[in-house]
Amino acid sequence: MFPEYRDLITKLKTTDNHFIKKFNDHNQLDEQITELEKHSSSDTTPELKLMKTNRLHLKEQIFEILKSHQQDT
Repeated sequence: MFPEYRDLITKLKTTDNHFIKKFNDHNQLDEQITELEKHSSSDTTPELKLMKTNRLHLKEQIFEILKSHQQDT
């Protein structure tokens, strides 16, 4: 996720608790989705759709944090 921000992500993962929480929540949700998709014949279940929507929102929030910190540098 966001390879162009790899260095900044590494830095924020050690200095920004809010970023760490969003980043970890996204990764955990991503793992859950991957696991559900392995065992499901459909990716259109309401639960899976909601999880994917939540993952997207987390990714957008992470991106906004990255952009705001990039402007600081």
